Amino acid sequence: MQLKSTCMSPTPPITLPTMICGSTTTTTTFTFTSFFQRFDPLHPLTHIPIPISISLTKPSPLSTPFLSLFKPSSSSLTLTTQPPQPRRKFALPATMLHQNPLVSDVCALAVSGTVAFSFLRLWEETAKRSIFDQKLNRKLVHISIGLAFMLCWPLYSSDGWGPILASVIPGINIIRMLVIGLGIYKDEATVKSMSRFGDYRELLKGPLYYATTITLASIIYWRTSPISIAAICNLCAGDGLADIVGRRFGNKKIPYNRNKSYAGSIAMAAAGFLASVGYCFDRYMYYFSSFGFMEGSLKLALGFLIVSVVTAFVESLPISTELDDNVTVPLTSVLVGSIIF
Repeated sequence: MQLKSTCMSPTPPITLPTMICGSTTTTTTFTFTSFFQRFDPLHPLTHIPIPISISLTKPSPLSTPFLSLFKPSSSSLTLTTQPPQPRRKFALPATMLHQNPLVSDVCALAVSGTVAFSFLRLWEETAKRSIFDQKLNRKLVHISIGLAFMLCWPLYSSDGWGPILASVIPGINIIRMLVIGLGIYKDEATVKSMSRFGDYRELLKGPLYYATTITLASIIYWRTSPISIAAICNLCAGDGLADIVGRRFGNKKIPYNRNKSYAGSIAMAAAGFLASVGYCFDRYMYYFSSFGFMEGSLKLALGFLIVSVVTAFVESLPISTELDDNVTVPLTSVLVGSIIF
């Protein structure tokens, strides 16, 4: 914060005579009020009054030799200032959409639901119209839904209902995957946008695990924990881009797993790390940090880097091929994050 003096208005002097052993000491006090302009992006053109008091004391000639021993050689000048108050941290109100926390969370639920299902509808249409390759379309769903849902987390209040109502959106998606994957309800657009080979039973695996991960991250860890950020970012951005980059540039395979490539693993670690940093770090995109949910630091960024690198390594192992990377990726992120954060 920079301060610049803009004006100064003195008050009339106050003279107070004081008797000291027969001699008179005159004290004159001047009080100035100086206004300073604060250069602050959060409080532009704010003026801060800072009172300044100046006391000038001048003794009269002393009459006795004894008292002359205590005669000051010159007038004394005292300058007293009151320093400006430190800038308060940017703090949001407990609720953003309504004064009542429950009503605010219900409104946030409606907004986040609209955002999430709008993205789902968009990718269903692109799959139906065959705008993208089916595998690419599936990964675009994989990348965008979870990250877009996390962008809506600040809309919820700090009340206990916030994480519960936020988890309703991925919870509904869990029910959709079960109903469609079990054949109870037919939805060809959803099957085509989320499956590899167009089989509706595929929704009972990767897409179901995906929705379950986001639901549990919302309820258990929520927006104040870097573990939830790391788990969702490595699952969405990391695992999603690993497949896209690996298919295009993954000619050089990893020796211990011929189904994985160096390019895909590097892309996964980089994308997961950058997405995590983008949501939390104080000097990058500072999204969650700007809302006061957590404080960005180099230590936090280093923790995200370690989690992303370890998760990418585990994803490159043969066990991720045998199981499902929608299980191994978030599970590894949570386990490593619990140790680091």
